[in-house]
Amino acid sequence: MEFKNTFSIKCDFSNEDELKLLLDKIETMELEVLINNAYCSRINQNYFHKIHSKEFMNDFVQNIIPTVSITQEVIKIFRKKKAGKIITILTSALVNAPPLGYSVYVANKAYLEQLTKVWAIENSKFNITSNSISPSFMQTAINDQVHERIVEEIINSHPQKKLLSTNEVAETVSFLISASSHINGVNVLINAGVNIK
Repeated sequence: MEFKNTFSIKCDFSNEDELKLLLDKIETMELEVLINNAYCSRINQNYFHKIHSKEFMNDFVQNIIPTVSITQEVIKIFRKKKAGKIITILTSALVNAPPLGYSVYVANKAYLEQLTKVWAIENSKFNITSNSISPSFMQTAINDQVHERIVEEIINSHPQKKLLSTNEVAETVSFLISASSHINGVNVLINAGVNIK
């Protein structure tokens, strides 16, 4: 699908100059929706006790702090407009059993999960909503190092015998963009009902 009114901005979250340029650019944009979906680190597939604490800190600084900075700038704009929607992509591992070796990734997503609730509560009177989406395993660049045997096991254990597609997640994003402002502080779990609470 092609969107005529879109343009791309290169931003390496680990590059402070590029991040600053993006933050400055945000002020000139007429934003209505912010989708927090970037995660620029490779997933450290190792047991928790084998990961140095510096790796937790580096991953947090590289992924979470830029997301926080961008969201702060956007909320300032949304508050002036008295309208806006924030959608944050999380992971179903926050509800399901987390996969082995994903402790850094899951911990960062859990941090963002709580922030999405803070954003929802603090900004609802400004007609700003903050919701999240927690998709199950998908084949994307972030997990392309997962062995094909493990991917087969995931598919075989799935109720529908297939992986979630990025298009299906995009459909959920589209729904939240057009949804009523009464839908606020909600996490949409996309995992084929594997864990129903």
